[in-house]
Amino acid sequence: MKINKLKINSYGKLRNKEIEFKDNINIVYGKNESGKSTLLKFIQNSFYGISKNKKGKEYSDFDKYSPWAEEEFSGKLEYELDNNEKYEIYRDFKKKNPKIFNEKKEDISKEFNIDKTKGNEFFTEQTKIDEDLFLSTILSNQQEVKLEKSEQNILIQKIANLVGTGEDNVSYKRAIDRINRRQLDEIGTERSREKPLNILNRKIELLEEEKEELKKYKDLKYEIEENKNNLMEEISNYENEFNYIQEIKKLNENEKIEKEKIKIKEEIKNNNLEKIKLNKNEINKIENENKIILEKNNKKIEELKNKKNKLKNKLIIIFILIIIINIIQFILIKNNIIKYIFLLTVPTVLIFIINKLKNKNNKIKIEEKNNKKIEEEINLEKNKYLNENNLLEKNEKELEKELNNLKNNYNLKINLEKEKIKNKYINKLNNYKINNLINSENINYEIEKIQKEINDRKIKLHELEIDKENIEPKLDNLSKIEEELVNNNEEKVNLKKLEQSMNLAKEILNKAYEEMKNTVTPKFTENLSTNISKITDGKYKHVNVYDENGMVVELENGNYVEASRLSVGTIDQLYLSLRLSMIDDLSEEKMPIILDEAFAYFDTERLKNILKYLSEEYNNRQIIILTCTEREKEIFEEENIEYNLINL
Repeated sequence: MKINKLKINSYGKLRNKEIEFKDNINIVYGKNESGKSTLLKFIQNSFYGISKNKKGKEYSDFDKYSPWAEEEFSGKLEYELDNNEKYEIYRDFKKKNPKIFNEKKEDISKEFNIDKTKGNEFFTEQTKIDEDLFLSTILSNQQEVKLEKSEQNILIQKIANLVGTGEDNVSYKRAIDRINRRQLDEIGTERSREKPLNILNRKIELLEEEKEELKKYKDLKYEIEENKNNLMEEISNYENEFNYIQEIKKLNENEKIEKEKIKIKEEIKNNNLEKIKLNKNEINKIENENKIILEKNNKKIEELKNKKNKLKNKLIIIFILIIIINIIQFILIKNNIIKYIFLLTVPTVLIFIINKLKNKNNKIKIEEKNNKKIEEEINLEKNKYLNENNLLEKNEKELEKELNNLKNNYNLKINLEKEKIKNKYINKLNNYKINNLINSENINYEIEKIQKEINDRKIKLHELEIDKENIEPKLDNLSKIEEELVNNNEEKVNLKKLEQSMNLAKEILNKAYEEMKNTVTPKFTENLSTNISKITDGKYKHVNVYDENGMVVELENGNYVEASRLSVGTIDQLYLSLRLSMIDDLSEEKMPIILDEAFAYFDTERLKNILKYLSEEYNNRQIIILTCTEREKEIFEEENIEYNLINL
């Protein structure tokens, strides 16, 4: 497997950065703080995702490498597996899952499993290497090897851990010691008086005694509850009686109301009949008065007509005489002026006659009009009484009907209501109570009596509530004790389980350690010895790890020396040698070797040996060396070893 190309859009201090790696040796050169460690983090986060968990650090990787002034936080990486299949990862680090593309640029992201916390696990599925294994073997980080002389025992411990457990940060002895300490702290020993398990047992015994003492209050509470229930039942019965008699009282009141309704309706009916009678008398009176007035007016009109006829006759006679006189004088008198004077008297008299007759007609019309008006007024008055009587008679019929209905339905309605009330309480009261109360003559007395019974029992109920309240704190203590007993017993069970688990863990660790020591450790020791011999040109022949804290190295003269007496540079060589020897067993893929400032304590000779060793022994692997010096470049050029230089 090899990394071909990466493009960083924005990640930490790196912006718009494109890097191409070659198949074998690649040197990434850059001064301190130029972004070499950031580049390695980008590679790691591209394969495994970026964490927002601080893990005890001041900042998480997400917070540390997220750009401040840019929204974009992304990049892509192209890599190739040993089967020549090529892939491209695109990550927007603000999102959990990447986009995975094959050589045809097809999105194949959904073909891989997705973990709830880790996201898309494509790289682990392809290489069988998880992030922890990647960091502990493939990537040799500068923080792991840059130790002072006083701290070289830490690196010796890492080497011993790798040989003994396969993990540089996992120590068998420390693991056993931690289990024993925890067992001592949380469980104790058989001889210990303050053994947590024994303390817990004594506590449980005391709680059981206190529980028995408080149980009597539980019985007392039961007795109080029983009395309460009895009282509440009695109160309920009396309240049913109270409600029943209240309904009866209401029914009686409704009965009175119904009777009053009938009485009022009858009074209204009688009043209507009296009113009708009076109106009829008024109508008769009006008709009689009308008759007299009309007779008088008609007589007056008749007299006027007679006078008019007499006058008419007189005027006709006078007019005829004037005409005759005019005819005679017209014949006898010769003077034309006199003729015409007499002739003019004819129209004058005619006009006079017409006016006279007209006046008489007007008087007759006025009288007839007055007569008609009087007749209309009288008829209007008469109709008023007639209409009123019609309404009264109609109402009287309706009232009669209403009264009949009220009277007919009265008893039925009352009886039905009584039956309805009885049926309502038939299951709440006995028959004696029902019949006795419904026929009670003194309802108010019964109500007062029942109310008193209810009040008496409510007082008793209140007294019981006070007694219950006084008991409740003690019962609360009982509940707390019972809860504490449950928790303590659970804790006891958990301690037993913990003790069993710890014993089982120690047993499993012992078996695993023995198996590792018998199978894996010899292989690691052999590989380590072979690698260190090649790297040092035979100066150191064999390495023997006899326990987690002890390691000796065989010199070329056959003598052995304690590892603690070796230089920091030599111990660095041992550590790097062991990690290199482990790479071949990691995966079916030939994983790249990534070295970040791994040669800080190597002198020139050691550095030359390790670089020649890497170029010869691992010429089938991609090697990425990150450095802030030019020593590596100079040695490769001196030894005529091909490499790819990348400047940051």
